[in-house]
Amino acid sequence: MSKPPWKEIRTDKAPAPVGPYSQAIEAGGFVFCSGQIALDPASGSLVGDTPAAQADKLMDNVRAVLEAAGLGMNSIVKTTIFLLDMKAFAEVNAAYERKLGGHKPARSTVAVSALPKGALVEIEVLAVR
Repeated sequence: MSKPPWKEIRTDKAPAPVGPYSQAIEAGGFVFCSGQIALDPASGSLVGDTPAAQADKLMDNVRAVLEAAGLGMNSIVKTTIFLLDMKAFAEVNAAYERKLGGHKPARSTVAVSALPKGALVEIEVLAVR
């Protein structure tokens, strides 16, 4: 059997997947990170009562996955933000901007009717090696 053209990225420093998916997959020089919500990696519990607090925590989870791939936040080229309420856009944007430290990848933001585990925000990223 031949080796697949992709590699799974996995770390205990970010939450384990809550379904049949990987934390990230690397293929063709890109790292496709699954959406992160504000779960504590040790307990699996949702952290933060506000969209901003959840964005802050989930970006730490994103960083952990990228670090497991040997990358940093400045390797992110595209993000998608899923918000339960667009009224939280400004506060999530501020937390997001703090965590990226001036790096400005391409981005989409969409409102959704629900997120896993009752989260208020979810962010997925695409990074490049």
